[in-house]
Amino acid sequence: MIHSLAAAMSNQLQNTSSLSTADTWNLLDVRNSSPVRTAELRPLSVSPWDIALCVTGTLISCENAIVIAILFYTPTLRAPMFILIGSLAFADLLAGLGLILNFVFIYMLNMEFVTLISVGLLIAAFSASVLNILAITVDRYLSLYNALTYHSERMVTFTYVMVGLIWLVCIILGLLPILGWNCLRDEASCSICWPVTKNNAVVLAVTFLLVFALMMQLYLQICKIAFRHAQQIAVQHQFMAISTTKGVSTLSVILCTFAACWMPFAMYSIVADSSYPMIYTYATVLPATCNSVINPIIYAYRNPDIQKSLWLACCGCVPSNFSLRPRTSSDV
Repeated sequence: MIHSLAAAMSNQLQNTSSLSTADTWNLLDVRNSSPVRTAELRPLSVSPWDIALCVTGTLISCENAIVIAILFYTPTLRAPMFILIGSLAFADLLAGLGLILNFVFIYMLNMEFVTLISVGLLIAAFSASVLNILAITVDRYLSLYNALTYHSERMVTFTYVMVGLIWLVCIILGLLPILGWNCLRDEASCSICWPVTKNNAVVLAVTFLLVFALMMQLYLQICKIAFRHAQQIAVQHQFMAISTTKGVSTLSVILCTFAACWMPFAMYSIVADSSYPMIYTYATVLPATCNSVINPIIYAYRNPDIQKSLWLACCGCVPSNFSLRPRTSSDV
């Protein structure tokens, strides 16, 4: 499914290629009155959907570049949680840059190899984004299930290994279009997202649904553990009950946001094919890309430690009413 999303951004290049040979102007040279075919002066209409995707990519890049800068220049933010947040921010940053480059390639370059590179970048970036969200879910579960050993060196090593495996898988996925996993030579087999085949799109969409189901199961276990911890702490019963209720509400927002962004495109990839109007593909792709706009808000800017570093970087001070309460095992 992630492969399908990335390829959707390049589907219009095929249409642009046909326009480049047909929509040229025959101009009359003033000096010799001979007709001159001038491809450089051809009118080229820009799709508002592509503009929207380019603007979205710019916003994604700016948001996540700030997160990466904060994590890089703050030595205290090196816990497993921040490693995963940084990996997610880097993935979304690449996704934003990929959307911008894809817009440039569509309207300024008309080369098959460049198109495949653009598609590969988007595949790797959005794949890493989704898998890092899953990794953060796993990290939150382990922080509650193994609260006593969560901050050990072994957990830090496990986090680095998990991030390394995620990026290895995503790089391989990004190389697949260049290695021939596309429908450039058989357009009849294309899915709604050129140049992804229909079969590959269905497989990837089903894989996404499985990932989402796993996330739901993990968050259900997180809620159970959090409520159990809250009930075991009688001294702070009222505070913990409020904290846990707030945490469950946060998890609901996270899951609903993730589903609202990705589910329409995943389901549409399963039922539709290349004969469907492109406007429907754009209408489902754009919400999926917006997930990378929301990710830094949910996973980074809401974090008190990152908020403190952001205040120090921008203003050189922390507001007097700013509260940096230590996280407890029931905070989800």
